[in-house]
Amino acid sequence: VVCTQQAVAEFASHGFQVEVLQADHQNKPDVGASIARQWYDQGVDAVVDVPTSSVALAITQIAKEKNKVFLNSGAAVTELTGAQCNPNFVHWTYDTFMLSKGLAGALTKAGGNTWYFVTADYAFGHALQRDATRFIEEAGGKVLGAARYPFPSTTDFSSFLLQAQASRAKVLGLANASGDTVNCIKQGREFGLHKSMRFAALLMGLVDVHSLGLETGQGLLLTESFYWGLNDRTRAFGKRVQPKMPNRAMPAMVHAGCYGVTLHYLKAVADMGVAAAKASGADAVARMKAMPTDDDAFGPGRIREDGRKLHPSYLFEVKSPAESKEPWDYYKLVATTPAEEAFRPLSEGGCPLVRS
Repeated sequence: VVCTQQAVAEFASHGFQVEVLQADHQNKPDVGASIARQWYDQGVDAVVDVPTSSVALAITQIAKEKNKVFLNSGAAVTELTGAQCNPNFVHWTYDTFMLSKGLAGALTKAGGNTWYFVTADYAFGHALQRDATRFIEEAGGKVLGAARYPFPSTTDFSSFLLQAQASRAKVLGLANASGDTVNCIKQGREFGLHKSMRFAALLMGLVDVHSLGLETGQGLLLTESFYWGLNDRTRAFGKRVQPKMPNRAMPAMVHAGCYGVTLHYLKAVADMGVAAAKASGADAVARMKAMPTDDDAFGPGRIREDGRKLHPSYLFEVKSPAESKEPWDYYKLVATTPAEEAFRPLSEGGCPLVRS
């Protein structure tokens, strides 16, 4: 919410008023769908963020039905720009293809050629494991097995981790996110899995690394599309936002995505006029696609026909405590994937908006 408000504040000089609402969907598709439907019916023009893929899949259909706008930062399934794509939707920050290509392929090529997955049993976890498996196999690796756990009710991962350990795979693939990822890493270390397996956190962000601590997290590889310390523009954005963030945290990838997508939406609204943008969410998204993107968090980019925002992705390694020179100085850059290569090719998605 802070980063969405930051975009609104930076755009205030354009003379139209923007109100930002917030609500908690509790990771439940029915709750999220109810909130979105109520908001759209009350005159809300755009819904932003929506972590949890199952919730996003529900809301994107409502946005189309109501001819409103859905600007996604937090959900990751590629179905949103594939079979479920629609003209009212933009997928900004990342997705399971980007995460998997950046990390799974690189680790497999570096010798981690056998994997075992611990996977959150819902749309996001399934998609992440599926996409990672593709890049593992393309790089000559093999998936030895997977354990799916109930989401979001699991806190004890011991049985799943012991299955992974028994597989004798070289890599533990964590197809989950946030607190689940942190708990898996902590519990995995308690069982000694780190002595025989490399941990691959397929979605792990800055806040998760902060929670884990550098002593425990050092050496982890992860893929992101934004890091506050990447360059001068990202640093400037981070410093602007940090004082407003809870606990003065630096913004993470999904936060930055809320900023970038909101700012670009407001640019499109200003370009076409408020009345026209309110009249048709599909027209507003079409204008967003027609305009090149550029902001301090992601730099220049564009939005494809299927709603997929294109920008580079980055493979980072978590620093050791000795390498970290200031608060939130957690990553060192290992590799960059160019924008046009970071996401699933348009021809593979099956989006009905794309002309074959």
